[in-house]
Amino acid sequence: MAQSTARSTASSPACVELVGSRKSFGPVVALRNGMLSLHAGEVHALLGENGAGKSTLVKILAGVHAPDGGEFRVNGQAVQFQRPSDARHAGIAVIYQEPTLFGDLSITENIYMGRQPVDRWGRLQHKQMQDAVSALLQRLGVALDAARLVRGLSIAAQQIVEIAKALSQNAKVLVMDEPTAALSKLEVEQMFAIVRRLRDEGVAVLFITHRLEEVFALTQQVTIMRDGAHVFSGPTSEMTPETIVRHMVGRDLGDYYPRPNAVLGAVALDVKDLCRTGVFHKINLQVRRGEIVALAGLVGAGRSEVIRAIFGIDPVDSGEVRINGKPLALGNPALAVASGLAMVPEDRRAQGLVMEASIARNATLTIIDRLTRFGFMPRQSETQVADDWGKKLKLKAGDLQNPVSTLSGGNQQKVVLGKWLATNPSVLFIDEPTRGIDVGAKAEVYRTMAQLVEDGLAVLMVSSELPEVLGMADRVLVIHEGRVTAELLRGEMNEENIMAAALGQQTSQRVGAAA
Repeated sequence: MAQSTARSTASSPACVELVGSRKSFGPVVALRNGMLSLHAGEVHALLGENGAGKSTLVKILAGVHAPDGGEFRVNGQAVQFQRPSDARHAGIAVIYQEPTLFGDLSITENIYMGRQPVDRWGRLQHKQMQDAVSALLQRLGVALDAARLVRGLSIAAQQIVEIAKALSQNAKVLVMDEPTAALSKLEVEQMFAIVRRLRDEGVAVLFITHRLEEVFALTQQVTIMRDGAHVFSGPTSEMTPETIVRHMVGRDLGDYYPRPNAVLGAVALDVKDLCRTGVFHKINLQVRRGEIVALAGLVGAGRSEVIRAIFGIDPVDSGEVRINGKPLALGNPALAVASGLAMVPEDRRAQGLVMEASIARNATLTIIDRLTRFGFMPRQSETQVADDWGKKLKLKAGDLQNPVSTLSGGNQQKVVLGKWLATNPSVLFIDEPTRGIDVGAKAEVYRTMAQLVEDGLAVLMVSSELPEVLGMADRVLVIHEGRVTAELLRGEMNEENIMAAALGQQTSQRVGAAA
């Protein structure tokens, strides 16, 4: 039974309403009770685990899918969208996580693609378009040149262009599908400022995110879905992270950030004076068995580059790395693995998995030599290893011979983890461990990390999510422009001093062994 609470905007009519929406694809029911009520001048969060039905509901709003049943009203009038252009004409625009712009065209040309104004002789009105786009960008409070090419723009800037494109078509409802997933903290703040500006102008914004801190920072209303159905709607001000999670997963998750009962052991990773010209300078760090150390900082600070260099993917100019006290020859990932290093990369789809290959094959890629006999790898051995790790990591999968692309983001991350844990490492690098996965899957990843350090693993984590850093790390090293600017113990960490160090500001905290 869906729950609800009184709305502060109940007296104003909804500009978009979905009631009892249903959508099936053959025998698969993707949406069985979609409910949503959006109001002008309000930011409304849509939350749910992967597979909860959010994407299907958004595609109904966007005119990509026609619902099989239920009511769909825009400004009180029943509608039935057959194509995306119907949604645009009704004033509904969707901003997807990955912008869909033409890199070789200007911002103006992208915004007016397919609807360029012409004079009575059929000539394009370039100045009229450019002036209109400049005014739109100014309205959004951003300093972008309407004439510049889109190629080379950051993801954040491209999303702003998509927003301007929507506004140029008089959008009154803006659906934003995980717009901050690839943005730095400063870019997120800029995006929030734009969203608040649009809200104040009377635009209704539907904001989809996996980051609970964003829900409380930006939104006024929350709708939560689970298993294809609406389960809760209510004011954000009446929610807590715990109640949101409970509605999303249908149960209490206990301690969201578990504190492992680990014994601090010997130094497993020792890095001294690691340098790469123009990327990072004199990086010094140690990670002990039974410890999680986080590398924090802004996007582009050099965090991922440091672990890639230690692992041997990227070159270094100088420095020394020891694993369990033994020197590691740098520049050779195979030697790094043989020495006890494992690395879960930031982009699991492009760098951690072979998306067309089976779940079982992906889970055993790192130990193929161990499983191969006379040049052949028995499928039974492959499946057995994958099944063992799947059970340990609580992998939710059907047939292990299905392509790994059929799994949710959280389960794909478990396959990458299992692949590397199968090598029996002593040090695990994990870059953005929960990017793009839902709250329930995040909690499972955190439990897995806690169990690993209890088992004596040393974990070096790169994360852009400060709650994750504060919740999971025993120590944090903050990197600014390739240099360690602070080393903070658990009792010293807070968002303010981490961000101050990430921005290169002086802090009162002890600075780690940075030169």
